Amino acid sequence: MAERATEQGAAPGAGPVSHAIFRVARLHKALAGRLLRESGLRPGQELVLMALWDGGPQRQVDLVAAVESDAPTMARSIARLERAGLVRRSPSPTDRRAVIVEATESSLALRARVDSAWAELERSTVRGLSAEQRAGILAGLGLLESTLAETDR
Repeated sequence: MAERATEQGAAPGAGPVSHAIFRVARLHKALAGRLLRESGLRPGQELVLMALWDGGPQRQVDLVAAVESDAPTMARSIARLERAGLVRRSPSPTDRRAVIVEATESSLALRARVDSAWAELERSTVRGLSAEQRAGILAGLGLLESTLAETDR
């Protein structure tokens, strides 16, 4: 694995696991971007819409948690989606500090395309992997996520 990382342009001494994760994440995001392009969305924006389609109108802070984003990134995504007519923001009727975000009727026209893009992303991601390999990858990624989440605390 270290040899592959070096072959792929990793800096000398770079951690092979961290570099492999970086490469896979970059490729996965690029593929997601290509698949979402026809819907006019950027990667991550579909996650906001999916959360709204499934959960209905939500406070912006709750969307941050649902999509596992950060507040500034969410604010930019919502602003772009609002300019595109896909979401609407309004003040919360119960909390003056909160903003409620809801999907518009226009966004519903994208739902089938977004679902299709995510299905194709999953097919492309796991193509050629056995059920056992997929389970092993999920277990390994779950362990890595837990380890990194502990480190981040």
